[in-house]
Order: sequence, then C-alpha cells, then structure tokens
Amino acid sequence: MSWFTKAMSSNIGKKLIMAFTGLFLILFLVGHVSGNTLLFGTDGGLAFNAYAKFMTTNPAVKILSYITYISILVHVVYSIIVTRTNKTARPVGYEVNAGSTNSSWASRNMGVLGTILLIFLVVHMKGFWYEMHWGEIGTDINGNKDLYGVVAKAYAEWWYVLLYVVSMGFLAFHLSHGFSSAFQTLGLNHKKYTPIIKGVSLGFSILVPAIFAAIPIYMFINS
Repeated sequence: MSWFTKAMSSNIGKKLIMAFTGLFLILFLVGHVSGNTLLFGTDGGLAFNAYAKFMTTNPAVKILSYITYISILVHVVYSIIVTRTNKTARPVGYEVNAGSTNSSWASRNMGVLGTILLIFLVVHMKGFWYEMHWGEIGTDINGNKDLYGVVAKAYAEWWYVLLYVVSMGFLAFHLSHGFSSAFQTLGLNHKKYTPIIKGVSLGFSILVPAIFAAIPIYMFINS
C-alpha cells in the first residue's frame, strides 16, 4: 500500500481527496436542503420535528453524519495544506495579475470563502445541532423535540437572518467553482460533457443556496 500512500500524499492526491470529500458534501447539501424545505410547512413544525428526530436517531443516518463530519474536517485540512503548498511553490505572485482574465473571482478566493463558511458552520451547529442533541428544548404535541421552535426563534432575529443569507451568498460562490473543479480534478474533462458539468454546477450553486436563504426570510416574514 506504500504506492497508495505516496500517491495520496502528492499534491494531486491531496486535490483528489478534496474533490471526493467536496462531492460528498455536495450530496449532503442536497439532502439537507430537501429536509429543510419542511420549514415552509403550515403544520407548526410537526413534520420538521419528526424529520429531525429521524435524522438524529436512525443508525444509518448517524453513520452518514459521522462520515459528513469527517469529510468536512478532511476537506478543510487538505484545502489549507494545498493552499500552503501552492504558495510555497510560487512565493512571488505574477508580475502582472490579469484578475478575471486568468480565473474567476471565486477560484481566486476559495480559501477566504471556505474560512467564512467554516465560521458560519460553527455558529450554525451551535445554534441548532447542539441544541437538538444536548439543549433543553420542549416537545411538540407528538412528543418530538421542538427543534422547529428553536429555528423559528432564531429566524425571528433580523441579524441572524442577514448572517444566514449573506453566508449562503458565500456558499454560492464557493460552489460555483468547487463543483466543476472537482470533476476537473478527477479528470472528467471532455469538450462534449464539460459545458454540461459547468452548466449544472452554475445551476446548483444558485438554486441550493437560494432555497437555503429563502427559508429564514420566509420564517422571519411570518414570525
């Protein structure tokens, strides 16, 4: 297995790890945003609370949750390593920086975008994930933990809604480059399929963050 270890410790190997973890996290986003659409419901949060209970008690989901946590940590750590490696390899910037002529704004600021999203993730998990597992929250009429009440209380605060919406904007920029670049790293480039991948990437990077952002706005308006 020494060849595998050597391959994964190379710069391309590190980028492959980032690509695989990034694509897995994209799948997580699909599942997460799908569940969160229950917050648009008019049942007082009963369906969302049942969903939250399922997500925190089902053994298979728990395993996927641990894989997600590990993927986030690995993605962050390797992104730092790759960024530092690239800077070390080219300590002096180009004499003429053509900006968007050479690359997109998102691709040049992936590190900054990732750092902002990581900070948001910590705040987000403290406010909801931690409260669901260890917080002292009430129950709904079905006996499930009333996570909907915690979410509704948070989204009644304008500053938290603003923080969430702005963070989703950063997520959109991060995805706009990360989605397609992951396929590029995996060597899935073809003159016929690459435009399709880039189109799906753009659509995904707009649609998913927009749905996420729409939820707190909707709940704030109706609070």
